[in-house]
Amino acid sequence: MPEHDPAWYDAQYHTRAAIPEHPQILQYWTDASKATRGKLRGKLDLRYGEGTKETLDLFPAAQPNAPVLVYIHGGFWRALDKRDHSFVAEPFVAAGVSVVLPNYALAPYASIAQIVQQMVKAVAWIWREADALGVDRQRIALAGHSAGGHLAAMLLACNWRDVERRMPAQPLRGALALSGLYELEPLRHAPFLAPDLKLTEASALQLSPAWMPAPAGPLLALVGGEESAEFQRQNALIRERWGEAAVPVCETVPGRNHMNVLHELADPAARAHRLALGLLGL
Repeated sequence: MPEHDPAWYDAQYHTRAAIPEHPQILQYWTDASKATRGKLRGKLDLRYGEGTKETLDLFPAAQPNAPVLVYIHGGFWRALDKRDHSFVAEPFVAAGVSVVLPNYALAPYASIAQIVQQMVKAVAWIWREADALGVDRQRIALAGHSAGGHLAAMLLACNWRDVERRMPAQPLRGALALSGLYELEPLRHAPFLAPDLKLTEASALQLSPAWMPAPAGPLLALVGGEESAEFQRQNALIRERWGEAAVPVCETVPGRNHMNVLHELADPAARAHRLALGLLGL
């Protein structure tokens, strides 16, 4: 990796500092999510484990045995909450998809490795409890934004038989990642972030999907056209490392920055939304 000064890494990865309207975007997420929880018959704060923040929200489709989209929120592993992202569920529920939004403990109180394990636990719980939840365990797909995109890629690469012998080798139909992070070494050098993440050279490598073998399930990788050169590089890197068979979609979304690119997932007319439905066979 080329050497740069700390200010360069902050400029590349400090997304809120680069988006002057970020308070308005965050407020929109809060307001839209509150409205969604008021409209949909969600089952909130179901426990998938006994640990800190090991809860999830389920927004079920009208019909039983529905396909399920698991949406993993971003926030550089250290911020935000599933309740900030309920708005993502509404258009998918309207399309006949149940949506699950899991929470996870946040850095610095949890390491990225611990957060990955929490998301593994959440998916395994959904797979085991599919009948009780009214979802189809053979139609589970992931979507994630930013750090959530990293976690989705890690879950695709998981050896699920080591998690639970009853599970298929690949229980996931695939994942859609918006502005994902696939190589974590640069984050060690960003002063705004490094103290909370506490990554070492070894852990950054171990937790980088780009340096893992390509998984069987497809990853659809999208990034906003107005994002930094590093986020553009990260998006291209996962296609380069995993290959076109594992990453059949590697695209830029024109006119979108690191935060409002998420709105593409919740827009029924947008390609990101249609791609997510496609992972579920819809």
